[in-house]
This record gives sequence, C-alpha cells and structure tokens, in this order.
Amino acid sequence: MRQQYVFTTLTLLILFSLSCSTTLAQAPALAPAPSGPTNVTKILENAGQFTLFIRLLKSTQVANQLLGQLNNSNNGMTVFAPTDNAFSSLKSGTLNSLTDEQKVELVQFHIVPTYLTSSQFQTISNPLRTQAGDSGDGKFPLNITTSGNSVNITTGLTNTSVSGTIYTDGQLAVYQIDQVLQPLQIFAPRPPAPAPAPAKSKNKKATTVADSPDVTPADNSKAATLQNVGLFGVAALVIALSL
Repeated sequence: MRQQYVFTTLTLLILFSLSCSTTLAQAPALAPAPSGPTNVTKILENAGQFTLFIRLLKSTQVANQLLGQLNNSNNGMTVFAPTDNAFSSLKSGTLNSLTDEQKVELVQFHIVPTYLTSSQFQTISNPLRTQAGDSGDGKFPLNITTSGNSVNITTGLTNTSVSGTIYTDGQLAVYQIDQVLQPLQIFAPRPPAPAPAPAKSKNKKATTVADSPDVTPADNSKAATLQNVGLFGVAALVIALSL
C-alpha cells in the first residue's frame, strides 16, 4: 500500500512538471523594447550592406538632421538606401569628384520628407519632391511608377526599382535600392543661358547727323565775305557798261 502511494505521488509530480514545461514553452516571446530614438544609421547598420551610404549620411551631417526631424516632430520620412554594390557600380572617382555641397544634395535626393507605404507608391503624384529641393525638370526630378508589385524609380539618369523593405514603423520607411539615384542637377547640369545680344540702335539718322562734321562760325563768316565780294564785282561791271 505504501509503495502504491509513493508511486502515485511520483506520477503526479512528473505530470505536474510536464504541464509547467508545456505552458512555458507555449508562452509568446515579448517584443524587444525600443533602444532609444529612431536612428536611420543604426537601422542600416543592423541591416548590413549599406556601409558607403552610412558614411555619406554621417560625413554630410544629414544623419543628424534626420535624427532631429524624426524624434522632434511628427513629420514622416522615406529613405531610399543604395547598397554598397550600388555605389561600386558608379564610375571610379565619382564621389571624390563631388563638392561638399553636391554630396549633401546627393544624400538628400534619397530622402522624401513624407512617410510612404508600399501601397502609396501606386497613387503618388510625380515628380516627387525630395529634401534636395526643386523637383522641376533639369534639377532634382524623382518619378515613381508601379507595375504590379514592382516599384520603379527614375531620375532622368537612373532607372532602378525598390528591391526590399528594410524598416517601417508608421513614421519612417527605409527601402533598399540597387542603384544610386543620380540627379540631373549634379551629374548632368544644364549649361547657362547665353548672354543677350546687344540692342540695335533705333535712331540711325540721329547717329549719322551726330557723326557729320560741324560747321564752325568762322566758316560761316568766310562764306558771307565771298558772297559780298561777288555782288560788288557784278555791280562794278554794270556801271562800266553803262558809261
């Protein structure tokens, strides 16, 4: 009887342990708490393969601007992040040939000051304005079109597509692209307008008169004297003939 009691007790203990283990295993894992303010460079570092774009974000101070905009306002942001392979496909020395101002504009050209979901790409109005500024033709135009699930991006020099979503939280969206977006303003600037032709003279007659030699008072006096001498000679000849 005692042995049966011990056996029953051990059985109950084993069943209780198994029940606790099963319950713990089925409990859902808690989502990780946010690790501070939204930081685009940290997001890209965690994603990997964006070393060159991160370096540009930091060297141009655009990373600090994004940090302030995302965490001190309600303004949403969309970032198109080129991979390291995208930068390696550029012509050698391209980045080094740019001025500091042009590097800032290049990075800002990859940032849209609006939060855009993948579904919003289908109804967006072109050209899309970026943080680089004027979206007009010949400056910083960015056009987005969709075909099925494909999102295509064109700049006038670059034609690429969104190849993946890196991050999205309702305020910030970061999308992967496989080519660097090259704006016309930097890589194909328009030549300056030619200088206007000099205006033609509208008073040619006045110019001609002004250019003709002046008649001086002395010349007028001389002409009058000659005229008087001629009249005196004619008068003398008339008197001589009458005699």
